[in-house]
Amino acid sequence: MSESLTVATDTAVSLQYTLTKSDGSVVESGEINYIHGYGNIIPGLESGLEGAAVGANLQVEVPPELGYGESMDVEPQRVPRTAFPPDMEIENETQFHARGPQGEALPVWVVGLEEDIVLISPNHPLAGQTLHFDVTILGVRAATADEIQHGHTHGHDGHGHH
Repeated sequence: MSESLTVATDTAVSLQYTLTKSDGSVVESGEINYIHGYGNIIPGLESGLEGAAVGANLQVEVPPELGYGESMDVEPQRVPRTAFPPDMEIENETQFHARGPQGEALPVWVVGLEEDIVLISPNHPLAGQTLHFDVTILGVRAATADEIQHGHTHGHDGHGHH
């Protein structure tokens, strides 16, 4: 990836990151590649990376409204384990889609497990939390027309996902 570009709309960005909560606990770390400017990462992180060059190390604080949203004040719903396919692996923080009143897909997360009950919530596990990202920009290049059309970066051969 070229070192002359900076992070901007229509660039393919490669970065390494560590995400921590306000209490300092690490949520996850890794490397990602994405097309900047299309909402492929949370809004607060995307805006915090704007203009960064290759090699930059940034500390980006993301408030809830620019991350996973404010936590909704709702009690978790108790769903019998038998309502799920028997072979479905269910763990805390597993995301799946439930059907809303008009048949729309609604994202929900598992927030607890009891012997025969699964507790689900519409709140993302990080909703309501300020997130802290330690990011190093590994590469920035112009995204190809195909990548922009498909909404994600492709492999070294230009089409790593097909």
